[in-house]
Amino acid sequence: MTPPTPPRRRARARARARARARARARAAALGAALLALALPSASVAAPAPAPRHGSEACARTPGPLSGDARRVLDVARKARKDLRLNAVLLSVTVDGREVVTGALGESMTGVPAEPDMRFRAGSVAFAHIGTALLRLVEQRRVRLDDTVERWLPEVPRAREITLRMLANNTSGLHDYVTDPAFGAELSTHPFKAWTPDELLAFPFSHDFWYDPGTNWSYSHANYLLLSRALERITGTRIDHLVRELVTGPLGLDATRNSFTPEIPAPALHAFTSDRGFYEESTFWNPSWTTGPGAVITSTVCDMARSARGIGSGELIGPRSYRVLLDPGTVGLGTPTKTCPASICLKQTPERHFGLGVIVSGGWLLQNPSFSGYAALQAYLPSKRLAIAVSATKTATTADGNMAQVVAGRIAAALAPEDPLVP
Repeated sequence: MTPPTPPRRRARARARARARARARARAAALGAALLALALPSASVAAPAPAPRHGSEACARTPGPLSGDARRVLDVARKARKDLRLNAVLLSVTVDGREVVTGALGESMTGVPAEPDMRFRAGSVAFAHIGTALLRLVEQRRVRLDDTVERWLPEVPRAREITLRMLANNTSGLHDYVTDPAFGAELSTHPFKAWTPDELLAFPFSHDFWYDPGTNWSYSHANYLLLSRALERITGTRIDHLVRELVTGPLGLDATRNSFTPEIPAPALHAFTSDRGFYEESTFWNPSWTTGPGAVITSTVCDMARSARGIGSGELIGPRSYRVLLDPGTVGLGTPTKTCPASICLKQTPERHFGLGVIVSGGWLLQNPSFSGYAALQAYLPSKRLAIAVSATKTATTADGNMAQVVAGRIAAALAPEDPLVP
């Protein structure tokens, strides 16, 4: 049995209870006040944050612009008007520091172009694959002058063709892209998904232009086969291999491979008159451009970073960088009875194909152009200047890679003594 509580103790207990109740009430009131500050009133809708268009990593340079930034944008505006372009995206850096990033025109009617829009970057992938090959050579996993019969026994004259010949376009294989039979099929069926074997059937059906290693001619088949060889050498899919060795270390997070015609949002739309009438070509299937795993989309910011990383030899040693600049192509490109001058193009010290890159004057570049998309990444080592441009066409735009023209005008403004002539 519990003994009764004395009256004085009962009074003290009641006082303590009232004090605790008052403290709880004050705490509740304070919590309600803080909650009211943190949350909007039910009767007044809070303004939604302004949506950002795509990745914040590739955005317009904030204004007002002056100096080189303003000069570059003015040049691009005039070029877009002169060339009658639909859109121009651009990014320019010096020593890795942004000069200007911008976008002009429209992606499609009523949709402004933005710098972070993705587009097809085509042969930029060849620059990445070339550097991946050089890194594998440095790791002593393979040699440039290894012949390919071990990994590509299906290739004619595989015992004579080396990895170097695939990478520098001296194998002698025909280019399926210039084969009339391929062109007719592609024009009729732009959405067709091509397999590597279907593409290789075109060059394999022809005699070689010349004995492997004795001349120079451009062929998309070379990089399709090089991708396949590197996959078999390493046991790694080419997109994963390039990500591991090149695009990952360079931080090219917006540069993606796709096994479908998809372009990650936000997409820059493309238009072309390739088939005789002006039409949208954004989602034409790009599977024919190179091997599966190397069909990429990118942004101008990633391409400017790619231009600097590849063009400076950031990921490779000095010996490999010398090979990148001239893997044995200078002096080749001689027309013969079996290889016309339009195919076996002269490779000079001033302009030649390096290992996955084009060397033009003091610039290292790649210049993809197909299905209404045109782009260029270029790097000038002497000034540590990187230029990336993507351009799309209107119905009255002239033929050719107009991104090259825009980039050339930008180069003339920033480095007039080093003309950019792709």
